[in-house]
Amino acid sequence: MKLAFIIDPIQTLDPCHDTSVALMEAAHIMGHEVWVTQASLLSVVEGKAWAILERVQLVPIELVDGRWVAANPWYKSSECNFMCLETMDAVFMRTDPPVTVSYLYATYILDYIDQNKTLVINSPSGIRAANEKMYALQFTKVIPETIVSADKQVIKQFVETKETAVLKPLGNKAGEGILILQPSDRNLNSMIELSTLQGRVPVMVQSFIPDAKEGDKRIILLNGEPIGAVNRLSAKGEFRNNMAAGGTVAKTEITPKEHEICSQIAATLRIDGLIFVGIDVIGGYLTEVNVTSPTGIREIDRLDGTRLGHQVIQWVEQAKNYKLSTINL
Repeated sequence: MKLAFIIDPIQTLDPCHDTSVALMEAAHIMGHEVWVTQASLLSVVEGKAWAILERVQLVPIELVDGRWVAANPWYKSSECNFMCLETMDAVFMRTDPPVTVSYLYATYILDYIDQNKTLVINSPSGIRAANEKMYALQFTKVIPETIVSADKQVIKQFVETKETAVLKPLGNKAGEGILILQPSDRNLNSMIELSTLQGRVPVMVQSFIPDAKEGDKRIILLNGEPIGAVNRLSAKGEFRNNMAAGGTVAKTEITPKEHEICSQIAATLRIDGLIFVGIDVIGGYLTEVNVTSPTGIREIDRLDGTRLGHQVIQWVEQAKNYKLSTINL
């Protein structure tokens, strides 16, 4: 197959951490062509999505004494062409958030790929529908008590009722801007004002989950089915469990309750074309649904001895073969 990956500049990626590299590496090992591009290099020409694509070959990383080690250089690029994306068997949209106007415009361009010819993972319309904080609100049975508001009084009343709450900006990533709110904090008004830009931008506020000290579990779902998980633990002096905030990772299992959460959201994910997803679970509650460029594969593979990237590419192979067989019927 020919697979295109829309990523941040490849030289900025960490081959020992980034899931995008894990997916590209798996495709390369399995004998497929790997092409890369960036959101800013997409175009629509004569009603079709095109891109400036660069073909790359990757040197697989190796596990040495319990840690990933990459070659230097870990990739080699060759030909570069302006190509119609429908010449690809699949296109992975893996640009990191935040979801800016430019990001949204890129998803509109990807709408001009005929998905009967080329798989797009994840669906452009699905990405637009799934703000990574807001999307979880429809699954009311499995999320903590949550409000979304820009109104200071509404937020303060919720905090006073819950005694401790967590504020999350709707558009940030990697734990950026997350705050612990308590009624007794003399900075409470200022924190709300700053986070809402003086009441102009809504934020999410959730009841604090005491089990957060036990970690924030990232579960990877492939077409609605959980395929692996890793527990993220906060650094000393830090309440956020995000790896980008200095958190560490630990081996974990997916509990029966977490399997039930996955089952409850699976059908909706499939309807929205959200094939490769990372959900965050704290204390048995769903807190986020990550659809833009969910990560965690490298950590899960290192701890569990798995190759989740291979599973994803195998799924793409099977999906492509299924499409071909239905077309030929």
